[in-house]
Amino acid sequence: MSHHNYRLYLAGSLVSNVGTWMQRVAQDWLVLTIPGNGGAALGLTTGLQFLPVLLLSPYAGVLADRMSKRRLLQITQTVMALSALALGVIAALGVAQTWHVYLIAFVFGIGSAFDAPARQAFVSEMVGSEDVTNAVSLNSAVFNAARLVGPGIAGLLIGLGGGGMQATGWVILINAVSYVAVIYQLRRMDPEALHSPRPVAREPGMLRAGVAYVRTQPKMMLILVVAFFVGTFGMNFQITSALMATEVFGKGATEYGVLGSVLAIGSLAGALVAAGRTRVRLRLLLGAAVAFGAAEIVAGVVPTYLTFVLLCPVLGFASITVLNSCNALLQTESTPAMRGRVLAIYMTIVLGGTPLGGPFIGWIGEHFGARWTLIVGGALVLVGVAAAVSVLGRSRRRQEALASPEREPAMLHA
Repeated sequence: MSHHNYRLYLAGSLVSNVGTWMQRVAQDWLVLTIPGNGGAALGLTTGLQFLPVLLLSPYAGVLADRMSKRRLLQITQTVMALSALALGVIAALGVAQTWHVYLIAFVFGIGSAFDAPARQAFVSEMVGSEDVTNAVSLNSAVFNAARLVGPGIAGLLIGLGGGGMQATGWVILINAVSYVAVIYQLRRMDPEALHSPRPVAREPGMLRAGVAYVRTQPKMMLILVVAFFVGTFGMNFQITSALMATEVFGKGATEYGVLGSVLAIGSLAGALVAAGRTRVRLRLLLGAAVAFGAAEIVAGVVPTYLTFVLLCPVLGFASITVLNSCNALLQTESTPAMRGRVLAIYMTIVLGGTPLGGPFIGWIGEHFGARWTLIVGGALVLVGVAAAVSVLGRSRRRQEALASPEREPAMLHA
């Protein structure tokens, strides 16, 4: 917080994140208010919103390394604001159809795809490498503070508005306006105080170079495998919470919003605890991932809405610990010239896996019941942790074999 530019960024981010969480609840509720929609439509909407991340994030990372991240963020925030404005207007007018939501979610995802790697890498430019771990944790704290209040406000406003399509539209319009805060604060920053590396010159094979760099780093490979399973199969809270609230416990929009807020209590606590760490270890990442997978399985079998609410903070704490650990480790382990591409690969895996996991989890909920969305998701997270440990062990054995003395004569002869 001693960095002026970072204080500006954090203030704008708080306002925008509240709006973002309000829209997430409102968009999900909008899908469910359209006749004929269920878990599959909800999963498809989520999948389409994150599909551009899967397709475009690697190229977005190259772009983030090649141009001013501050300028790029102003462009992406504008794209997302206009997408929210379009969806809010058609919903407020009561004319939204499922294909409208699908299309706008996809366009919104394009903005998100180019925004995410630039935003993550921009943290290091605002505070420098010595404060990056603390800054990543504070970002998460603000994000989850917004997550704490945003869903609750959205659920309350939708309920006060009658719970229909028009009510969701007005909530989404609030989010469209909230993007102005980030854009304004980015414009107010002092460019001279940024720790910006020299932009990388355009050359062929930049994306391949980024992928090749990551493949030579066993620790990064472990982080990315864990991130894939947690992001793809575990963190589908938009789907699982909506289905559990409506189908299992028979609740409405207000109770659904409460779930998001309670989940954020644990996430905020996890982020604040992480802010006190100066170093992140792999054992913390793996332990948090195991705890998250186990807690999700338990959440799938709890008998009442109250017990589900009480377990949500555990899910939030474990999941944010996993994500913060992944982010901080990748930022500190990567070189500045590669940081945009490394974080783009990470964001591709964490968010880009949603087009695969979202429809799959939605399909599980529609055909086997809402509880199985959590049970299957948690089980796959545990499988992912085992796979990550296996990948790390195999990579280290390969490096040891290449460096072993008995291979040196053969290498010299070749």
